[in-house]
Amino acid sequence: MTATTMQTLAAKPRQADGKGAARRLRQEGLVPAVAYGKGLPATSIAVGPKDVAAILRSELGKNTLIELDLDGKKLLAMIKDFTLHPLARSLEHVDFVEVKLDQAVDVEVPLVTTGKAVGVAKGGVLRIVHRMLPVRCLPNVVPVKISTDVTHLELGEHIATKDLTLPAGVVVRLAATQTLVAVVAPEKEVEEVAAPVAGAAAAAPGAAAPAAGAAAPAAEAKKDDKKEEKKK
Repeated sequence: MTATTMQTLAAKPRQADGKGAARRLRQEGLVPAVAYGKGLPATSIAVGPKDVAAILRSELGKNTLIELDLDGKKLLAMIKDFTLHPLARSLEHVDFVEVKLDQAVDVEVPLVTTGKAVGVAKGGVLRIVHRMLPVRCLPNVVPVKISTDVTHLELGEHIATKDLTLPAGVVVRLAATQTLVAVVAPEKEVEEVAAPVAGAAAAAPGAAAPAAGAAAPAAEAKKDDKKEEKKK
């Protein structure tokens, strides 16, 4: 799936910076933000938190192509980053990065597996190494997700970057041989290692006896020292 629509987001310039100004802005129902890019100096703006939250909840989330309407001036952008209040989880700040329709962007896209691997049915475990894939493509064709069918995977087999079927114009920024998903054996070796450790722990009291016995001569030595002092 690729992006086919563009979200419009109203923004207005803001002059004052600092915690006090940001607090007053939030009291007005807005949230401080900044927009920047290769040809765009950092510009302080304010946007509606509910509008931004709706974009973040959409299929593409941060990868949504946005048309910022800054007092009539149009600017294509994507959400680069955002911060939430640690307790209230309300939106605190948003970073927008300017994009161009003819220039590729680097984003992360979810990797989704479909089907049930043959190896899993035989007792293996499906291990997803990369749940998010770093991809490069034009901003208006960013996939919502990249899917891969794991049905054919036997125990010990895997899917690498080169095995993916990608939408036109989308490149995964990982090595072609990078393992993304694998069917591995259950971690029985952990149990096998744990058993000897448990046995060693059980033997510990017996092993501790010499240590306790070793302490006895030291105690006797102290008694002998005291006797010698009394004689003197």
